[in-house]
Amino acid sequence: MLLYDAHNHLQDAALTPHLPAIVPALRGIGLSRAAVNGTREADWDAVAALAAAHPWVVPCYGLHPWYVKERSPRWRERLAECLAGGKAGVGEIGLDRWIAGFDLADQTAVFAWQLDLAAQRGLPVSIHCLQAWGALEDVLRERRVPECGFLLHAYGGPAEMVDGFLRRGAYFSFSGHFLEERKAGRREIFRTLPAERLLVETDAPDMTPPPGFRPFALPDRPDGRPVNHPANLLAVYEGLAALRGCPVETLAARVAENFARLFGSPATLPAPPLPGA
Repeated sequence: MLLYDAHNHLQDAALTPHLPAIVPALRGIGLSRAAVNGTREADWDAVAALAAAHPWVVPCYGLHPWYVKERSPRWRERLAECLAGGKAGVGEIGLDRWIAGFDLADQTAVFAWQLDLAAQRGLPVSIHCLQAWGALEDVLRERRVPECGFLLHAYGGPAEMVDGFLRRGAYFSFSGHFLEERKAGRREIFRTLPAERLLVETDAPDMTPPPGFRPFALPDRPDGRPVNHPANLLAVYEGLAALRGCPVETLAARVAENFARLFGSPATLPAPPLPGA
C-alpha cells in the first residue's frame, strides 16, 4: 500500500534536525510521494534541496499570505525561476483574515499573480485559506485555474461552498487535526466528499493529530508547541478510512489516483512572459 502526503513542510526548522530519522520512518510506512510546500523566499532553496536529494519530493514554491509583507522586489522573478523546470507545484499560497494585521487587498494581489502563473504553466496549486472563503471564491471565479486543478489544503470552509469549489476543479485534503473530537463538522464534510477529489495530508510539522493517531513523535518546539511527525500520515489514512467506512487499502488506491491526477506529470513548458503585477 503506497501513501501520498498532499501537503507538508519538510523543510521547516522544526523537522530538519530530525530528517535522518524521519526519512527511514517515511519509507517504513510506504510513502510514495509528498508535496513539500515553501511559504516564503527564504525557504525555497531548502525545498529545492530536498527535491534534489529525495525523488519522492514534489517541490512546491509559493508566497504564503502570512509572509507577503516580507517579499523582496524580485520575488516574482525568483518564483518563476524556481518553477522553470516545470516539475513543481505552486504553493503554499492563498488568503488569510485570521492573522493579525492582515492586508487582504495586498494578499489578493499576490495570490492572484501566483494563480495566474500556475495557470499559464499548467502547474498544480496548493491553497491556504482562513476566514476568507468568500474572497477566495471571488478570485477563483474571476481567474483561470490550472487545468489539473487545485488543492484546498486542510479544507476548513463552509459545507455549502464545497459544490462551487468542486465545479471549479478543487481537490480537498484531509488533515489529521480533523480527527480531534471538536472537529465533527470538518469530518462530516470529508465523510461525504466525492472520492475522486479526496487527498490526505499531514501539514507537518503543524496540525498535529490527537494522541490516538500519533504513533510517531518528535520533541516539542522550544515554546512548547507540538511537532507533527510526517510519518503520522498512515494513521491519518486509517482515521479517514474509518470515517468513510471503507478499507484503508481502498482509500489508499483512490488517493494514489487523485494525487497523480493533480501532481503527477505537470507539463514542462517554456517559460512564458510573467503576468502583470
